[in-house]
Amino acid sequence: MIQRIILALTAAAAALVALLWAGLKGRAKPFPPYPESTPTIRTIPLPADLPEPVKRYYRATIGEEIPVIETAVITLSGRLRFKGITFPARMRFTHEAGRSYRHYLEALVFNYPLLRVNESYLDGHSRLELPFGVVENQPKIDLAANMGLWGESFWLPTIFVTDPRVRWEAIDATHARVIVPCADGSTDSLTLTFDPMTGLLAQAETMRWRDAADTEKQPWQIAPQGWQTFHGIKIPSPGAVTWADEGTPWLVASVDDVAYNVDLSTYLRGRGV
Repeated sequence: MIQRIILALTAAAAALVALLWAGLKGRAKPFPPYPESTPTIRTIPLPADLPEPVKRYYRATIGEEIPVIETAVITLSGRLRFKGITFPARMRFTHEAGRSYRHYLEALVFNYPLLRVNESYLDGHSRLELPFGVVENQPKIDLAANMGLWGESFWLPTIFVTDPRVRWEAIDATHARVIVPCADGSTDSLTLTFDPMTGLLAQAETMRWRDAADTEKQPWQIAPQGWQTFHGIKIPSPGAVTWADEGTPWLVASVDDVAYNVDLSTYLRGRGV
C-alpha cells in the first residue's frame, strides 16, 4: 500500500514538473504598443570627429543625419533567467534619454505573470521592487543602474552622439570606448567591438556592480543577435545580456515596438505597463 502511494506521489510530482516545464517553453505574448506615436524627429549631421568604427556604425544603422532622441518607450519580449530558472518574459523599458529609466517586467508561465518586477532609476537613485522585497538606497546599485541605462541606450543609439556629456575614445579599426556620465559627477565607460564586415555593433562590455554586497565589479556584456529597423534606426533585436562569469545570457530580448520622443511627464514615474 505504502509503495503504491509513493509511486502515485512520484508520478504526480513528475506530471507537475512536466506541466511546469511546458509552461516555461512557450513564447511570451508581448505587451501592446505604447499608445502615443513617434512624432517627426529633428536631426543633426553626423559629427565628423568620431572614431572611424563609430562613424561606420552610425552610417550603417542610421545614415548621415542623426535623430535627436529625448525619450523612448521600448516594448520587448524574450527569455529571462531568474534564480536559475529561465522564463518567457515581456518587458517595457522607458527612458528619459541618458538620465532616467523605468522598467516593468513580467516572468510568465503559460503566459500568466508569475513574477512582476517594477524597477526605476530616477534622479540618480535606483529602486527595485522584487517579489521578495525592495532594494533601494544602495550606492553600488545606483551606479549599476546608471550603467544599465547606458547599456540599454543602444536601443536609442543617437544619444551617444547628441548628448554633450558623452565622449568617445579611439582604440583601433574595430574597437572604441565611450565615456558616459554618472549622476554623482564621475564617469564610467563601455568598450565596443564592431563587426569588421558590416560595421555593426558586435559587443559592448563594461565592469558593473552586480549586488550591493559585492567587493568587486563584474564583467557585463551586451551582444546583438540580430537587427530590426524602427523609425529609420537599426537597433539590436534580439539582444543578449550576460554576466561573463555565468557564461550564458541571463536575458535575451527582441524589440516588439519602440516609440521615440513621446510625453513621459507622468508615465516615467508610474508603475506597471
